Amino acid sequence: MSNNGNKIELPSSIVIRDLAQKIEKSPIDLIKKLMSNGVMATINQAVDFDTAAIVVAEYGFEAVPEIVEEVVVETGEVPLWRRMIAGEDETRLANRPPVITILGHVDHGKTSLLDVIRQTDVAAGEAGGITQHIGAYQVEHKGRTITFLDTPGHAAFTQMRARGAQGADIVILVVAADDGVMPQTREAIAHAKAARVPIVVALNKIDKANANPERVKQQLAEQELVPDEWGGNTMVIPVSAKQKQGIEDLLEAIVLVADNTSIKANPGGKVIGTVIEAELDKTRGTVATLLIQNGTLESGDIVVAGTAHGRLRALSDFRGKPVKKAGPSTPVAVMGLSDVPSAGDLFEVVDSEKEARLMVAERLALAKSQAQTRKKVSLEDLFSSVQAGEAKELNLIVKADVQGSLDPIVSELNKLGEGEIGIKVLYAETGNIGDNDVMLASASSAIIIGFNVQVDVTARRLAEKEGVDIRLYEIIYRMTEDIEKALSGMLEPEIKEQIIGRATVLAVFTASKFGKVAGCRVTEGELRRNAKVRLYRGNDIVYEGDMGSLRHEKEDVREVRQGYECGVGFKSFNDIQVGDQVVCYTVEKS
Repeated sequence: MSNNGNKIELPSSIVIRDLAQKIEKSPIDLIKKLMSNGVMATINQAVDFDTAAIVVAEYGFEAVPEIVEEVVVETGEVPLWRRMIAGEDETRLANRPPVITILGHVDHGKTSLLDVIRQTDVAAGEAGGITQHIGAYQVEHKGRTITFLDTPGHAAFTQMRARGAQGADIVILVVAADDGVMPQTREAIAHAKAARVPIVVALNKIDKANANPERVKQQLAEQELVPDEWGGNTMVIPVSAKQKQGIEDLLEAIVLVADNTSIKANPGGKVIGTVIEAELDKTRGTVATLLIQNGTLESGDIVVAGTAHGRLRALSDFRGKPVKKAGPSTPVAVMGLSDVPSAGDLFEVVDSEKEARLMVAERLALAKSQAQTRKKVSLEDLFSSVQAGEAKELNLIVKADVQGSLDPIVSELNKLGEGEIGIKVLYAETGNIGDNDVMLASASSAIIIGFNVQVDVTARRLAEKEGVDIRLYEIIYRMTEDIEKALSGMLEPEIKEQIIGRATVLAVFTASKFGKVAGCRVTEGELRRNAKVRLYRGNDIVYEGDMGSLRHEKEDVREVRQGYECGVGFKSFNDIQVGDQVVCYTVEKS
């Protein structure tokens, strides 16, 4: 193999250690890059050309095939099935059943549609149907098997993706024919697009008198899901879960999309897959649902799933029946893991328990190292990331108070993205910033822009944990100005707030010296007298400013910690009510 300038010749598969030596980088750095792309690999594991090409590109190399054959390098996020078969012999690959997730707006009929699809499974003919819920199940359609993930919506779908799993090969988007594209529909579309997963639309409730399929198709086209009958690439299938109409057509559409996507696996290859769900059962211990993506899992195999490991004592299918082995795209419930893995963790079979313990120890050490050095996507770092070749566009999630504000904001952002660095608005919607917005941003390396909105308390905590940058604005030109500066590398350090404590108002007292005083119990962190405070009444902020006084047992104090009670006064503010929430924070440059 030779290296000519920035071009580097690579074989169809290469071991991580050899790849690191070839580009003169640390194997640990390569393993971290792979993990960020959802590929769990050890130093002695081989990856295919496509995966290696993506990794070396991040170091400025252009990969070319060593052997004279056409190798197509996929752009964007590598599909899960492709990552799972890295290093497999191409001649041993075979089609496997597609894995499907159903997303859509609340009350549009996702659960009803799933129930009807379940009933089409001729193999589940015994009384009672499915006897055990394991988060996934399979149906037969004209001799073809289809696997459905019974996940509770796009939040779980994106949480899995954030942990490295794709969540599904195909997304079924359920849209009610009488209601059309709603906020959660647009959110589900954003999550599916961010994962680069094919979308099939199930146009539900066509039996209703006020159904208007053509209007819904127009709304879908506005979301860049142009129906195939209009010359687009999105299959829109009219169905009625209530009347059990169109179900066969929907299953046929799934099979057609799967055939076009060419979803493959090697049943005799390395066993690897995804954790769908897991729980600790009082009598059976850890019970996990595993979805095999490659290879064949057997009872007695030693499995490493995230930071859990163990020898599998028993396998059972989605009906609860014991099985000895399971092939690609098959969901099974297993027992024998040492700990409860997280949904979305990747699992693999190893040769010995010693190797399993060593892998878990390495992953724990690596996770600790990454947590200490984790660098989030932020506007300040955008320009340097582009200069280093780590980013080519800025992903944004935009939330605004009203539609009248949202439309011009998105228009202005799209204009800014016409330069060298592109801007991609993954999702734009009205309303406060919530957990789903943060999870989408985390999984897509996006920044959240808020205009005249607030951040939910749980969403703010999640953003801090996931390293998601949230920017709040009240004036549009300041927002566009910040992004323009970020694109040119001229953005000044941001003034950020750090929440240090929270308290609940239990009583309100009158003090001659201070006016109204809130009798509080500190529920988290600590309150500091020299810090800023914000008083919430429900979701509304009723006071924001300096703390006037802080007392504990009639004494002035500098701080009061979690679990203790105290009296808090607010400067020139007396409208305090029992049940109000106090948030204490500091302001600093970052």
